[in-house]
Amino acid sequence: MKSARFSFDRRLYEILQEDGLTSFTTRELRDGYARRLENIEFRIGDVRRYVYEQIRRMVRMGWVKLDEDRLSRGQIYHLQSVPADLQLELIENGFENSLKTVAASEPACVDEDAQTQLESTASTDEHLASLHKEIRLDFLSSMGETERFKLLLDEMPHLRGRVEGQYLEARDRSSRLLGHLRAIEKTLKTLAAEQ
Repeated sequence: MKSARFSFDRRLYEILQEDGLTSFTTRELRDGYARRLENIEFRIGDVRRYVYEQIRRMVRMGWVKLDEDRLSRGQIYHLQSVPADLQLELIENGFENSLKTVAASEPACVDEDAQTQLESTASTDEHLASLHKEIRLDFLSSMGETERFKLLLDEMPHLRGRVEGQYLEARDRSSRLLGHLRAIEKTLKTLAAEQ
C-alpha cells in the first residue's frame, strides 16, 4: 500500500507525544498549543479554529477517534497509533502560516455576521454528528419495535385488534426518523464537499 503524506504541525505533534496522553478535548489541545506560541500575538479563537481543523484532519486519517459519547461541547478524542500507511511530514509555524493564508484570502474588513459564522462553523460538525448518532439510535430502536410488533401479529393473529394501532404508529415513527437521518447525512455530505 502506498504511503500517504500528511503534513502536520510540529508543536501539535510534540504535545501529542507527551507522556500518557491517550485522550484529549479540543480545549485541552488548544490551551497546550497556545502555551507554545512564544513571542507571537494571537487570538485564542484563531488558535481554537486551527487546532480543531487539525483534529478533524487526524480523525479523517484514522489517527484520532471520537469518543462514543458525542457532545456539542467538550468532545473527547482518543489518540490512536499513527496509521502505518501515513507518512508524517512535520512542519514549523503551521499556525502562523495558516493566519497568513486566511489574511491573504479574506477582505480587509470582516463584518460581525461573518465572524459569528466562522465561530459557529467549528461546532456545527460536532453538533450534526451528535444529532446523527441520537437519531440513528432512535431509528434503530423504532425499527426493532416495528419488527417485534410485526412478528407478534404474525405469530398471534388474535392480537391484531389490540396492537395493530401500536404497530402502525411504530412503523410511521420509523419512517419519519429515517427521513430525519437522511437529511442529516445529506447535510454532512454537503458540508464535507465544501471543505
